[in-house]
Amino acid sequence: MNYKAICLTISILAATLPSAAKAVELCGDFKQGEIIAGRVKDNAEAVIFNGKNYPVTEDGYFILAFGRDQKANADISLLYPDGGKRLHRLPVETYDWDIQRINGIPQSKVTPDSSHDAEIRREQKDVRRSLTVMQPGDYWREGFILPVKGRISGEFGNQRIFNGTPKSPHSGTDIAAPEGTPVKASGSGKVILSGKNYFYTGNMVIIDHGQGLQTIYAHLKEAKVKAGEIVKQGQIIGLVGHTGRATGPHLHWGASLNNVRFRPHSLLNLNHKTCRNITDGKKTD
Repeated sequence: MNYKAICLTISILAATLPSAAKAVELCGDFKQGEIIAGRVKDNAEAVIFNGKNYPVTEDGYFILAFGRDQKANADISLLYPDGGKRLHRLPVETYDWDIQRINGIPQSKVTPDSSHDAEIRREQKDVRRSLTVMQPGDYWREGFILPVKGRISGEFGNQRIFNGTPKSPHSGTDIAAPEGTPVKASGSGKVILSGKNYFYTGNMVIIDHGQGLQTIYAHLKEAKVKAGEIVKQGQIIGLVGHTGRATGPHLHWGASLNNVRFRPHSLLNLNHKTCRNITDGKKTD
């Protein structure tokens, strides 16, 4: 599982610059599955990344995420009130993801019959709605902690083959822990989904941390919070379980930014990442 090294230089592809343009600061690893914290040092009011709009706070902060299958180059455009645009190209390190084979899953959970179609559609609709929330707020700036301690039993990005049937790549990290172990809110925010006993994810809690960032807690024995509640980092939000499609008690911990899933562990040092400044076409340390 080695990263394919790519030279971490930043090149300006094109620019239509307002006269006030100065610099942008980007903090984090330019790797698939990582979150990036940014700060504009001029009057940019929005960021376009991979065709999606990302808001900028009044004091210039924003966040981006490289998905599992992010291409080796990513373009970021800064948009200005006068219509000007500045475009940066970022080289991204790619990753050789593991393939995990899991046997012994009830076949009805691997290839569910049509009797579960309505239940699965309900789950997909609720999750999609939750992970496309783009609310103001910057709870994410308070930082994040591990929601539970335990053995990592499933890594983000690895593809799983259930009973010989390939499935979608793993969208989060699995942390094995005894059933009933308290699960903490990784960061402060607003609960936007709780419970439901879904077909795949079982009982689940999703917390919105502002600016399109959510964390996901699945397979819970039970949820301890309700949708609409404001929770603080470290608050107990549920108990470890094995509801939904799970072979044993564990927490599926996930993270999504603007409906892009990324490695949740990259949140843990969000306020302490290595930063680099880009100014007028030059990278400065």
